[in-house]
Amino acid sequence: MSEIIAKAVDVEVIYGNHAALNKINMQVKKGDIYALVGKNGAGKTTLLRLFTGQNAPDYGHIEMFGKTGAHALNNARKRIGAIIETPAFYPFFSAVQNLEYYRIQRNIEDKSVIERVLKDTGLYEARNKKFKNYSLGMKQRLGIALCLMHDPEFLVLDEPINGLDPAGIVEMRKLMLKLNREKGLTIIISSHILSELANMATCYGFIDNGVILKELTSSELDNIEKNYIKMSTNDNSSVALAIAANVNSSAYVEDDGKYIIIPDIDSSPSEVLSRFVIESGYELYSLEIVKSTLEDYFISLLGGATIE
Repeated sequence: MSEIIAKAVDVEVIYGNHAALNKINMQVKKGDIYALVGKNGAGKTTLLRLFTGQNAPDYGHIEMFGKTGAHALNNARKRIGAIIETPAFYPFFSAVQNLEYYRIQRNIEDKSVIERVLKDTGLYEARNKKFKNYSLGMKQRLGIALCLMHDPEFLVLDEPINGLDPAGIVEMRKLMLKLNREKGLTIIISSHILSELANMATCYGFIDNGVILKELTSSELDNIEKNYIKMSTNDNSSVALAIAANVNSSAYVEDDGKYIIIPDIDSSPSEVLSRFVIESGYELYSLEIVKSTLEDYFISLLGGATIE
């Protein structure tokens, strides 16, 4: 059985009359890249703050490396690195100078740690460049370099790829995979960029309104995600009813009425559906086979709500 690195047990956080987190039960296993997926205000940052000790639950408890209780948790948290908000760096200092400042502040004796973390995050060639001249992606990676200085076993990262350009997102993804696969770090990461999470995560936790809706491994999600058919005709409502009655009972019209969706295409191939529509006297405007995505699955959990 895999070691549990972080765990929330019946956790509740109350702000006034509002439950920011409501009976949260979830766990992150050793070696995972755990993607925490949720809309703005869903409770992602609040949950991550509990793991880092920036907040405490009103009810329930947090476990880190199997430890509970204030004293044991404080010791366990020495084994984690975290970015909840953008780290403060001196704009006119270079990367080396900024990290040297933090090395002295944190009483890390090994001076070579700076060179190591800059190489690990791909910033070594830009080590003498002033922080103010770094791109947003480079600034984010320097923040992670700071997290790595004390050799943590667990990284807690709150939306580190939001706001990055495509090149910065790719760099961050490569870094996450490198730290996980080569350095053995367990990572929990939240983001709105669901397509990018799908390229790195080994498991997912879907959160909304302070509730964990579902936890899945990447392989479990792959088994859920399937191709579906998206069709447009001259009378979508009538065609959907006809298909549901005669060809595929799972056919339905999207909320906006623009398309008919047929989730199960194995039992109803596109050629069967197109022939049925035409032979039934309707006009077929378009028919497309679509691969469902992580975003599709998340929206389905929310009951069709859109992601903010």
